[in-house]
Amino acid sequence: MKSEIKTYYQQLLQDRIDVFQDMIAQLTTGAQNDAKGSAGDKHETALSMMHLEQEKLAAKLQEVLQQKAIIDRIDPTIRLTRVALGSLVEVSGLWLFIAAALPKITLGNQTILAVSPQAPLGSALLGQTIGFSTQINGKNYTITAIW
Repeated sequence: MKSEIKTYYQQLLQDRIDVFQDMIAQLTTGAQNDAKGSAGDKHETALSMMHLEQEKLAAKLQEVLQQKAIIDRIDPTIRLTRVALGSLVEVSGLWLFIAAALPKITLGNQTILAVSPQAPLGSALLGQTIGFSTQINGKNYTITAIW
């Protein structure tokens, strides 16, 4: 199951990377084409806006690349007895994939939430074993299984 989760998230992130790279390339091409035939204040404003948009996209791209690097480092074949990066953890009926903050997915009939180790729940679970309980935001969480 962890292999399927890892593969799903790798593909999801690669798709996002491709989209951001395409958008940046389109803005670059647009700026180059615009530079050939325009002059004046409107032209400068348009170029500045394109440049700002490129910077925003580049920042988002960098974030997604970092998330993908985290996912790529995970070895799904390792079975852990303590919660760590790459663990699949059943907590009070929830299935959590400790990796990066990513959208929830459904594989088969199981919903999996990807949680960053820096998130409150992720950090509370790190290093813990089956049977550990914690309370976050008034809700109790107990580890019932670790893969």
